[in-house]
Amino acid sequence: MNPNLPTHRALTVIQLPDGTYTYADPQSLPVRQAPQAPQAPQQIVQHIHQAPPDRTVQRIALGSGVGAGAVAAGVYFGPLLVGVLTAIAANLAMLAFLAAVMAWGVVTVVKSLGGTEGKAASKSASRARRRR
Repeated sequence: MNPNLPTHRALTVIQLPDGTYTYADPQSLPVRQAPQAPQAPQQIVQHIHQAPPDRTVQRIALGSGVGAGAVAAGVYFGPLLVGVLTAIAANLAMLAFLAAVMAWGVVTVVKSLGGTEGKAASKSASRARRRR
């Protein structure tokens, strides 16, 4: 062995946290502690508190004194009210259409079958409508 050459220290291959391997001097590595007896897992009690809602926006939008209950009722019952009113309006429109068709049918039948009396009755009815 040549005394002029530097001494060769043994290098150790280690795995880095990112998964790559490298050479490291054993003297520069952190000291490994002996494994200890397993401990029971630490029980953590965590209380989660929900913060109270910020009512500033509600007060601005709804006026002072009106709370989230009115907002929830409006959100829930609003579409229901629109649906009910639409159904009622559709029913009333259908009934009005049927009434108009039936009235036209009655007038037509009275004119055609009533003879002179039916024609006179329809003329007096039309005169009465014009007078109003």
